[in-house]
Amino acid sequence: MTEIQPYAVVSQHDGFEVRLYPQHLLAEVDVDGEFFEAGNRGFRPLIGYISGNNAGKSKVAMTAPVIQAAAGERYTVSFVLPSGMDAASAPIPTGAGVRTRVVPAGRVAARRFSGGADEARYAANAAQLVAEVKRAGLTIIGGPYFARYDPPWKPGFLRRNEALLRLAD
Repeated sequence: MTEIQPYAVVSQHDGFEVRLYPQHLLAEVDVDGEFFEAGNRGFRPLIGYISGNNAGKSKVAMTAPVIQAAAGERYTVSFVLPSGMDAASAPIPTGAGVRTRVVPAGRVAARRFSGGADEARYAANAAQLVAEVKRAGLTIIGGPYFARYDPPWKPGFLRRNEALLRLAD
């Protein structure tokens, strides 16, 4: 069974929940392209990294979710590395553009939805999340990012997707 990134639900709101994520480690890469295409382009070098394309030729377990965020005209695609792994124990990336990054613990607003992973669906859910978070009086840090929990062959109505926003403490 695929490990899911751990978090604690802090509060429930109309249309979203606030979560507390512990410090965690990402493997990530920046890619060009349209939203869906960028997700595919980013996935390849990251799957290579966890499959042994790293300095130690070590395999790393796949976890969920796969994260995608806009970075100007590009996208950053990230794999959450297993919860027991830290910066010192993670294999050193050797693939072009792949890097690891520690994300500090923090609060995140999350809006869950099902269906396909197209840009319009993510954008609509992100816009609704931003509006709901502002209405709740919470302070947003940065732009929305997106999480995909399921493989592409899973039927859309069963897929777990999320729009996420980092919140000020």
